[in-house]
Amino acid sequence: RVERNTITYNAAVSACGKGGEWLPAVQLFHEMAESSVERDTITYNAAVSACEKGGQWAKALGLLAEMALARVELDTITYSAAFSAYEKGGQSDQALRILMEM
Repeated sequence: RVERNTITYNAAVSACGKGGEWLPAVQLFHEMAESSVERDTITYNAAVSACEKGGQWAKALGLLAEMALARVELDTITYSAAFSAYEKGGQSDQALRILMEM
């Protein structure tokens, strides 16, 4: 049996996102917290990207807000996913704000 840790969860969340399965990606993301498995920048990026690709821009933005509250470091991938989510949600002002933060 494979150990459930940050790395294995990250791989699973990312695979769900790449397969267009945003809901299982988010479920795994929340399962990590319930199982006391640390969620890192890669975890958040994978979940946000899964939501963004699945057209769930509001959920993606909620995860970004949660990421900031958890004080998880944002990186270029985070900003890119945030920009895309804001754009898809018709939030051009917020998308421009993201560009200015980068």
